[in-house]
Amino acid sequence: MMNICRKYPGLPTDSFYEIRAGCTDVQTTKFRIKAGKTLSVKRWRAAYTPEGYLDIGKCLNRIYRGGIHPSIRGEVWEFLLGCYDPKSTFEDRGKIRQRRRDQYAELKESCSRMFPVVGSGKFITARVITANGDPIQDPVVLLETNPENLPIPQSQENVGHIPDTVDSREHDKEIIQWKRALHQIGLDVVRTDRSLTFYEKQENLAKLWDVLAVYAWYDKDVGYGQGMSDICSPMIMLLEHEADAFWCFERLMHRLRGNFRCTGNSVGVEAQLDILANVNQVVNPKLHQHLEHLGGGGYLFAFRMLMVSFRREFSFGDSLYLWEMMWALEYDPELFSLYEGAGTHNKYDAHKPTRKSRRQYGKYERANRRNRVGSISGSGSGSGSPLPISVFVVASVFKDRSDKLLREARGLDDVVKILNDISGNMDAKKACRGAIKIHKKYLKR
Repeated sequence: MMNICRKYPGLPTDSFYEIRAGCTDVQTTKFRIKAGKTLSVKRWRAAYTPEGYLDIGKCLNRIYRGGIHPSIRGEVWEFLLGCYDPKSTFEDRGKIRQRRRDQYAELKESCSRMFPVVGSGKFITARVITANGDPIQDPVVLLETNPENLPIPQSQENVGHIPDTVDSREHDKEIIQWKRALHQIGLDVVRTDRSLTFYEKQENLAKLWDVLAVYAWYDKDVGYGQGMSDICSPMIMLLEHEADAFWCFERLMHRLRGNFRCTGNSVGVEAQLDILANVNQVVNPKLHQHLEHLGGGGYLFAFRMLMVSFRREFSFGDSLYLWEMMWALEYDPELFSLYEGAGTHNKYDAHKPTRKSRRQYGKYERANRRNRVGSISGSGSGSGSPLPISVFVVASVFKDRSDKLLREARGLDDVVKILNDISGNMDAKKACRGAIKIHKKYLKR
């Protein structure tokens, strides 16, 4: 009986993420729901006490071994990303949820006052403002910003129901910056996960646009960057309430926002590419030397993997599986406290777990804590944030294709082609396991 269970391929998840009819070039999802491995509804519910306290340590290894059942994925993600404290009760979380929903409603209302298309059930794909704040009187803009979708008259004086914000010059630099991002958000929204039936509905596209537009105003320091739509899209699908999706996305952006921060001619993700180069030099020096010889020592060919967290390298279902495995491995039960404004102290000094409480941490996080891993220098000083597991996942992908890269890559175009050829054919679990091994080797250097 045990051998039969081991050989059972598991249930497919296609019914949870339906593909549009006629889409034939969609990557095949390898993730399967497996009894005894995948975190099930029953197992998840059993981790709660009657009051709502969650023993998340009971679930982390199960998530790493077999992922999360799609029917509870959104709820589990809220804990993995630090939206809620596992030591809180059902009542506590209900109050927090309502407070956040109210806060999101206020943020959205502020955005709507500046640009009434926000919250209207529509979105735009055309520019609405110039760099100096002048409105763009493009017929496409007028049509998209007309809530009634009325025919556009020839004379601007006869245009009805046009938002006030397209009628006069804007002088506030933050508002100008925000409005200039709105059309790019719209262009990205219509391209995001377009093979899924979920996004055949206008209301779902508008919801994704609204969340990204509000986030761009909420986090003015970073604003909106291309690739955020790929990261936000699963939240819209998994969490029914728009506000819950927003805050789940906001928590994930705590980890990723640095990648999107632009300073001068550089993008934040370049810092992670430097870390990747450092890691690969330690764990795979022969490949690193070869890549440097080809002029790829900056590892820019890995830009996309880190920027959008492997969304393009895996199918939709497998990318979600990879995400939750990484989050389970990196899990820190103090995330909620840290994100709620506990300060900028060193996370390793903030909480010294007892032997009993260590199982509440993910496997990767436990290893970091044992070694007090700080910044890229790995000095053990604990002066910086721990290295993200995503860097080691990329290193794992490189190691898996190391022989091919060494044998066939004679230029950077070859490197890019070899890496592009593996898109959709990678094993998420294998990549994660490889990342853990490489991380362990890196710590011993």
